[in-house]
Amino acid sequence: MSLPSDMELLAFLDEGLPAQQMAALETRLRSDQTLLKRLAELRTMRDVGLHSIGGIWRTHRLSCPTRQQLGNFLMEVLDPAEAEYIRFHIDRIGCRFCQASLEDLRQRALEASREPARRRSHKYFQTSVGRLRKNP
Repeated sequence: MSLPSDMELLAFLDEGLPAQQMAALETRLRSDQTLLKRLAELRTMRDVGLHSIGGIWRTHRLSCPTRQQLGNFLMEVLDPAEAEYIRFHIDRIGCRFCQASLEDLRQRALEASREPARRRSHKYFQTSVGRLRKNP
């Protein structure tokens, strides 16, 4: 098994690898003290300010779409080029942060569709009924 690159180890620290690769690397780190030492050195270098442009780019997730863009992607209202970039970012790059955000948006949309407007109105009315009564 080949040694992971410094970029892979830094991505591991940032939780930026696909889940399967993260798990495999974590298992390997538990038994390989040399690799664990190398990871610690990389963390120290990163934390003392020896940043690269790539590191800054990844840390601030400059290539990630905004949550609003992800929502528009779900509603299929983006222009084709922007939608294609988001598909590439989610599916091919495998950005776990954007995948999680997209899944959260899907769940929220599903929950909202399950509760009809009539039930929501009834809930609002029930919570405000006590405020409408006059106290004697």
